[in-house]
Amino acid sequence: MIESARTLMQLADDLASGRTTSRSLVEACLARIASSSEGKATFIQVSGEAALQAAEAMDLLRRAGAAPSPWAGIPVSVKDLFDIAGEVTKAGSLALADSAPAKADAAAVARLRRAGFIVIGRTNMTEFAYSGLGINPHYGTPLSTWDRENARVPGGSSSGAAVSVAEGMAHAALGTDTGGSCRIPAAFNGLVGYKPTARRVPRTGSVPLSSTLDSIGPIARSVDCCAILDAILAGGPAKPLPERPVAGLRLAVPTTLVLDGMEAVVAEAFGAALSRLSEAGAVIEEIAVPEFLDIPKMNAKGGFSAAESYAWHRSLIERKGDVYDPRVATRIRAGAAQSAADYIDLGIARSRLIADIEQRFARFDAMVMPTVGIVPPRIADLADDDAFMRANLYVLRNPSFVNMFDGCAISVPISKPGEAPVGLMVAGLAGADGTILAIARAMELRLK
Repeated sequence: MIESARTLMQLADDLASGRTTSRSLVEACLARIASSSEGKATFIQVSGEAALQAAEAMDLLRRAGAAPSPWAGIPVSVKDLFDIAGEVTKAGSLALADSAPAKADAAAVARLRRAGFIVIGRTNMTEFAYSGLGINPHYGTPLSTWDRENARVPGGSSSGAAVSVAEGMAHAALGTDTGGSCRIPAAFNGLVGYKPTARRVPRTGSVPLSSTLDSIGPIARSVDCCAILDAILAGGPAKPLPERPVAGLRLAVPTTLVLDGMEAVVAEAFGAALSRLSEAGAVIEEIAVPEFLDIPKMNAKGGFSAAESYAWHRSLIERKGDVYDPRVATRIRAGAAQSAADYIDLGIARSRLIADIEQRFARFDAMVMPTVGIVPPRIADLADDDAFMRANLYVLRNPSFVNMFDGCAISVPISKPGEAPVGLMVAGLAGADGTILAIARAMELRLK
């Protein structure tokens, strides 16, 4: 296995044994950023010198037996939504380019640093995290790793985060997920992306999209990698996931909306994955989930994202709306049309949705569905605003359901190398993070 494809566990073993050093890992990532056709569009800022200095420090600490964790010295990327002390947080926008540098690291960044991870740079993203496709007209759009000659979207909003890992420019990435922004780009680039229960990781020091729906999560190369990062981000020790056999798992496959409009290649991969899980002893049941039909109605006026983002942006967009991506500005401004009564009704409806979903899925260990029902669209096919909006709503549909019912979910790749990327989403109720990660790991091993 080439070094750029190694998991965090493998890299930790290499560092502990002396087969590699933090400096060599950082140098390799920096070289990959410089040589890749996607390097410039993947990163808004590369922290080359600072990363090399941090690598030297971690190598010294490890030689002295004082490394802060087994992962100390591994380079990771950070989405441009997070504060890093001394740097300007642009959130993928020109509107914040002249802001003052952050005085302190975001809570999530600080926790990664305390474990010894090295920030290699700030990754590109959809402006203000406002799309599941990953297109950014200001800083460029890094392409999906699949079918590069046809220039396909990377998935968003954590676009650069996923491409940085898939291309070996970093060994894991810190992202956010308000409606699929870790899971969609992971699915579109053959990676694993995790959305924890929203309250699990503090959001201090990150630019908000929706205070109700925002979650902070990792994108990495395996379920174990995501579990390690999730534990650290949640402020706890990184422990091995418990062994969880596939045999006997009770899995629900929702049939309401989430399977509609699937492309043949996704349907084939999803069906094959279910067959293999069933052969391994999982009990799979297709169930109707009428509550899912209520979610598009709840979001008809823009939902929480429009209302809460408009509250944050209204002054900035009034002053600098001309430098926003028009597709982003239009969706944010939709929040102005919501009344206080609309917002209160939305909160009541969500509480009812959560209660109903918890009751409906109480007898299952997890629910499974395609992360996204289509393969990454070609950027050229999204030039028309209507085509863009249709594609954006579609890729967000399945992942965003989980945010709406306050759950946790992970996307695991189920396509073979070289094939069109397809992700399997494994989801659970709020607080079931450990269970969902363990189940996903068992599936990942079975589906390889």
